[in-house]
Amino acid sequence: MVSRTDDLEILLAVVDCGGFSVAARRLDLQIARVSRAVTRLEKELDCTLLNRTTRQIDLTEEGRLFISAIRDGLGRLAEAEDLLHTLKGSPSGRLRVDAATPFILHQMIPLMAGFRSTYPDIQLELISNENIIDLIERRTDIAIRIGAPSDSNLHARQLGRSPVHIVASPDYFACEGQPASVDDLSRHQLIRFTDSPTLNRWPLQTPLTIQPTLSASSGETIRQLCLAGQGIALLSGFMINDDLKNGRLIELFDRAIISPNSREQVQAMYYRHTALSSRISAFLDYIQPHLSL
Repeated sequence: MVSRTDDLEILLAVVDCGGFSVAARRLDLQIARVSRAVTRLEKELDCTLLNRTTRQIDLTEEGRLFISAIRDGLGRLAEAEDLLHTLKGSPSGRLRVDAATPFILHQMIPLMAGFRSTYPDIQLELISNENIIDLIERRTDIAIRIGAPSDSNLHARQLGRSPVHIVASPDYFACEGQPASVDDLSRHQLIRFTDSPTLNRWPLQTPLTIQPTLSASSGETIRQLCLAGQGIALLSGFMINDDLKNGRLIELFDRAIISPNSREQVQAMYYRHTALSSRISAFLDYIQPHLSL
């Protein structure tokens, strides 16, 4: 038997995903099941919640009011369930964590075996995303972000600091030579982040205008480009510490970098107005001392 809560969760997914087919893929359901859930709710409420076209969906005025209310209601239900699990001493349920690809690959995946063994009842979802997301719209519990927090509506828990390094591979230096000073960087192949002004401002003691010759949207892609000898980049230690230790990448001008700087901060973000659930607390308390930043 399908519960009313299931239908409400499906409706939220349709709205947040912007369509029935995308919501069906996210929820791993048949699109017919998703469509039936929304139709069932509209029939029970005796009103139209979504205006459907061939290309998009739009909320009606009734739909906007209803979605706002059920977001709050489902959130309170989740908090009540968390409270009961906390009393039992066993955090459980879904936990959706968003982070940039390199952070997931180099920091979180190595910790998953231990975390899942310690908290077997938590259903963890790791979402790779290179851009800042809306936690409510994406139905995400925690976002791990690099840099100073910018959203005052979110609570920030600092997980630590990860120093940044100017790096390139031995193969690059063998081919292009090694810059003798920071000023020489402007004559080399520099790699930047696509559409990310903050990440492209290198915190150097001497101001320098970077003129990149290559860009990528993911820090992991930039790391791979550096390893392949394609240029020089500024990358966080959490993704390249092993490369530096093993000589796959070589650091330049470590004293030229201003430290501490805002890009070093590693934050866990979640909404202030919701109680810190036992799942969130368990996850952050577990990973923080195990991170290699």
